[in-house]
Amino acid sequence: MPPYFTFAVSDVRYLFTFAVMLTVALAISGLTVRIRAQADAARDREQRTAALYAMSRELAGTRGVDGLVAVVTRHIGEVFRSRVVVLLPDASGHLGPAPGVPPAFPIDANEQAVGQWVYEHRQPAGLGTSTLPGAAALYLPLVGSRGPVGTLGILPASRQAIDTPEQRHQLETFANQTALALERAQLADEAEAARVRVETEQLRNSLLSSVSHDLRTPLATITGAASTLLDGGDRVDAVTRRELLESIHEEAERLNRLVQNLLEMTRLASGALSLRREWHPLEEVVGAALGRLGKRLADRKVVTRIPDDLPLVQIDDVLIEQVLINLLDNAVKHTRPGTPIMIVATASGDTVRVEVTDRGPGLPPGTEHDVFEKFWRGPGAGGRGAGLGLAISKAIVQAHGGRIWAQNVPEGGAAFFFSLPNPEKPPALVPEEKDR
Repeated sequence: MPPYFTFAVSDVRYLFTFAVMLTVALAISGLTVRIRAQADAARDREQRTAALYAMSRELAGTRGVDGLVAVVTRHIGEVFRSRVVVLLPDASGHLGPAPGVPPAFPIDANEQAVGQWVYEHRQPAGLGTSTLPGAAALYLPLVGSRGPVGTLGILPASRQAIDTPEQRHQLETFANQTALALERAQLADEAEAARVRVETEQLRNSLLSSVSHDLRTPLATITGAASTLLDGGDRVDAVTRRELLESIHEEAERLNRLVQNLLEMTRLASGALSLRREWHPLEEVVGAALGRLGKRLADRKVVTRIPDDLPLVQIDDVLIEQVLINLLDNAVKHTRPGTPIMIVATASGDTVRVEVTDRGPGLPPGTEHDVFEKFWRGPGAGGRGAGLGLAISKAIVQAHGGRIWAQNVPEGGAAFFFSLPNPEKPPALVPEEKDR
């Protein structure tokens, strides 16, 4: 409008026009700034919501308190540009950093006292609050459905990262998710501990039931035979005396096997079993096992098929001998007197396999894996055995890196197999020098 190229106004009406246009421009600019701020806030909110979802998804797939704490500190630290620490109570209720995750910032006595107050009163405290504002960090309570589970400490790079009410609300949402995840881990640990207690009680009852019977029977036989020898004196003829002494010896051997199995199971359960591997011919280990069960196998026909070219095996011969004894003893218990037993050994590649087959009634269908569980006894076992021999054999074979399994044979009876890895080449045998 005229006059051009000057700030002079020729008509007063133009002043009103300028005023209206300036007001509209200021209003539009204010709205633009507000909309931009809202858009930025919405974008930040969306990013934090996505971060909360990502943290929740990762927490759902993480097991163990240390793993959960590591996930929480990483995600919250990235979202709020802060250093994060999770304080957890011990058995006495005193808070401290999670043992498996080093704290992201130092926790001195004052900071720990603030975290303890937050844990006990279930209220935020510390930086940016009206409660204990002198603390270096902000502390939020982690409260689950059953009560407090810990305290979340946040040390931001700048106070603006957690200063607005919306940021505080989002931070509380992260804290709630953390509390639920920690409570879930605690419940899982408690459930596992309860399961272990139940299994321990069941094992204890099974052990007492099995061992009491297995101890009572041979002890009664030994006591009866010894009483007869003592009371009869010279009136007991030589044949009867020898039979009674043999009975005492056999039952004492039975007790010895039971105690040996119990000791072996204790060593296996405590992890104290150590292998002394050396190169041995398998036929010698089989022969030693047969020799220890000579009397029990006296009325049996035991067939052994071990190839002459079977390679040496690197094993703990004492433990593998115990495996064979347990398998042979199991065959004797579950078959009628006079039935044959077969032992077969074969080599294939870098594996040696041993098979012990009997001609008894076989295994009930579906129990091929159960027979190797501790204290498990078949339906027809009655009171024979404590149910430890096969479990011990399984543990020994697995300690050697092998496997053991059982199956019924078409001709009738059961076959027990175990395989041992033998990847290394056996040492060459040096021939003995002949005397000249």
